[in-house]
Amino acid sequence: MKTCTLFDFMAEMKPWLDREYIRNAYIDAKGNFVLQFLDGTRNVYAINDCSKQQIKKILLDLQHRGIHTVEL
Repeated sequence: MKTCTLFDFMAEMKPWLDREYIRNAYIDAKGNFVLQFLDGTRNVYAINDCSKQQIKKILLDLQHRGIHTVEL
C-alpha cells in the first residue's frame, strides 16, 4: 500500500488513463483506493488529504472514461 496526497495520486494515475490500462477501480472496506490493472497488478493507495466525497468524484470520473468502478 502506498500513502500519498490526492495531488500525487492524480499525477501517478494520469499516464494510465491514456493507455486504458486500468481494469477497475474501487474503494475497499478500509477506505483505500484500489486500482486493478489488465495485467493482474493491483495497487492500493491510502490518500491522506481528502474527503470520501473527493474520492467518489475520482471514481465517477474514471467511470465516465469507460473504466469499470465498484462501490463497496
